Amino acid sequence: MKRLCIFAGSSAGARTEYHAAASELGRLLASRNIGIVYGGARVGLMGIVADAALAAGGEVIGVIPAGLVAKEVAHHGLTDLKVVASMHERKALMADLSQGFIALPGGWGTLDEFFEVLTWSQLGLHHKPCGLLNVAGYFDRLLSFLDHSVNERFVRPEYRATIAVATSPSSLLDKLASHRPPLVEKWIDRATT
Repeated sequence: MKRLCIFAGSSAGARTEYHAAASELGRLLASRNIGIVYGGARVGLMGIVADAALAAGGEVIGVIPAGLVAKEVAHHGLTDLKVVASMHERKALMADLSQGFIALPGGWGTLDEFFEVLTWSQLGLHHKPCGLLNVAGYFDRLLSFLDHSVNERFVRPEYRATIAVATSPSSLLDKLASHRPPLVEKWIDRATT
């Protein structure tokens, strides 16, 4: 993989473990020569993962809407900062620049971005790996809910299985590297969206 898209909170969260995991992930990606594409902010876990990768000599590309640049949250020390018009354009460009996706702990935006790329995968719009870095059990209840969705027949087991989950950055990167997309019929393709 040349680059991974990282979704992460614009807050650092309540636990020091979140900060440590974001830093470790940034350093590890740089050491493996895997670039980062992310939301372009200097704050929260987003900024922590970017700063760690940059300090280790890694490539970090930020994609941020102009409205957030105006609020002075943009990270201006990145390898490249792409300013776009909207959140929709941001998500599309981040996906286009990446060969896979990792979500760290975060709030609504992180969950929105991660579930959107999962939906795109289900629809056959991409076959890129998607993973959750489950730091300090942050995603445990979400994973239980996803299993409940499978049991209630709203999510197919093969789609639930597309989410790689690990508690350490190294384990998660190994799982993403061995990703094999499910062999299911595509619902739509890019030409019909």
